[in-house]
Amino acid sequence: MTRFILRRLLSTALVLLVVTFVLYLLLNVALDFFWDLRSSTSPNIEALYESRRRLLDLDTPAIVRYFKWLAGVGGCVVGQCDFGIAWKSGQEVTSQLQGAIVNTVKLITASTIVAIVLGIAVGMVSAIRQYSGFDYFITFVSFLLYSLPVFWVAVLLKQYGAIEINNFINDPTLSSWVPIILVCIAMGLFWMGALGGSGKRRLITFLAATVITFATIYYILASGWLQHPSIGIVGIVVIGLGDAVVMTFLSTGLKNKRVLYASLTMAVIGALLYMPLQYLFYYQEMNWLWMLGLLIVTIGVAVGVGLAFRGPDPWDTVRTTFFTGLIIAVLIFADRVLQGWGDYSDQPAINNRPIATIGASTPNLEGDFWIANLDTFTHLLLPSIALILISFASYTRYTRGSMLEVMGQDYIRTARAKGLNERTVVMRHALRNALLPLASIIPVDIITMIGGAVITETIFGWNGMGKLFIDSMRQSELDPIMAYILITGLLAIIANLVADFLYAVLDPRIRVNA
Repeated sequence: MTRFILRRLLSTALVLLVVTFVLYLLLNVALDFFWDLRSSTSPNIEALYESRRRLLDLDTPAIVRYFKWLAGVGGCVVGQCDFGIAWKSGQEVTSQLQGAIVNTVKLITASTIVAIVLGIAVGMVSAIRQYSGFDYFITFVSFLLYSLPVFWVAVLLKQYGAIEINNFINDPTLSSWVPIILVCIAMGLFWMGALGGSGKRRLITFLAATVITFATIYYILASGWLQHPSIGIVGIVVIGLGDAVVMTFLSTGLKNKRVLYASLTMAVIGALLYMPLQYLFYYQEMNWLWMLGLLIVTIGVAVGVGLAFRGPDPWDTVRTTFFTGLIIAVLIFADRVLQGWGDYSDQPAINNRPIATIGASTPNLEGDFWIANLDTFTHLLLPSIALILISFASYTRYTRGSMLEVMGQDYIRTARAKGLNERTVVMRHALRNALLPLASIIPVDIITMIGGAVITETIFGWNGMGKLFIDSMRQSELDPIMAYILITGLLAIIANLVADFLYAVLDPRIRVNA
């Protein structure tokens, strides 16, 4: 293992050295460092040219300048990074990178997690229901989303996901119930196709999903939930219990009573701690360090409950209680954030139009930790949806194809012949092996988005890595471009290294010393 890591790190360093050297020389030729002076009519134009030449050290050979830049980058080893200066703004590249990386990571984190979870889940169900109406529908939607231009999706989201929604929040009146009825019927058909079964079961599923969807929408509109959204203790209890049952079903099956009781216990603990946590959130000034501490406590409680109930495999119980507790913790956090919706919307900077269309934050916003997080959420909503739609389509297709291949293998037929139920065959034997192709795709996709969702960041005004790269190319600023290339190249190589280790984790036949 150690030899493998050292060998990969050495090869990584050599690759980065060659790539940065070649690109530095190419960019030195391609970029026009005097583009803004070409059309200048200043009488001292020669002095301006000479000043620019001295500022960028252009009289020094490009190879020497590269090694000067490399020496500054090498200072990162001792904590003294020097990526150069963006000469147009006079700002250090290091400070530019800090803001750009933070904004990009915030943008891609939630969208990537949601896209992976939904893509794998829907792709798996689509493979199980092969050649059904549900499968054809998901295939059509996946290809549709995959082929949509992201700039067009972003513009539509701005118009209908922000402007129209903000108008509806301020004046929640419907001219017709036909769209609502169509949405309810569509949800009924979706769940009927996903759950499958006999004709009677499919009819029951369709009716139940349609009625539940209609009741939910009616409650949201009639109760004024859009103006004052919240989850509340009732929502925490209902969703928490449902979460416990679903996690148990996916992990071990509902016949494993110890795991089910452990998950339900975790849901009850979350409900019991709801009010004490509200008291803590109200009287204690919160920050992310407090959130990290509470997350650690949640994990500790989940592990303790899982080990207390044990079961045939204690770590199966711990895994189930962990995910149950994590989801409940996220719900409680989201509920507290939503409690500030009224104060947030009433601020002059928001003017009762909370869904943002541009930027990463609202200037001159007044508020505490919760208001700041709510503001971040409203700015993340639209660009995250744009990224989710595109990524979801690809993950769905990859998962479906991989699951279909795995489900036809001999060991799957053997597992069924041994009498294992279908849930165990799919979740324990098929899904893990079907994830192998995704192990090499997902890390690279994540790093690619960290490198910058250029179009999304540009349309929504996010000052992330992609926008930094585009702006630097427009301004012919060599140092920021090289910093971007170095970071994205390093992350790409790390992604491939992570993919190798994921292969070893998912497939016991693969070892790093093979």
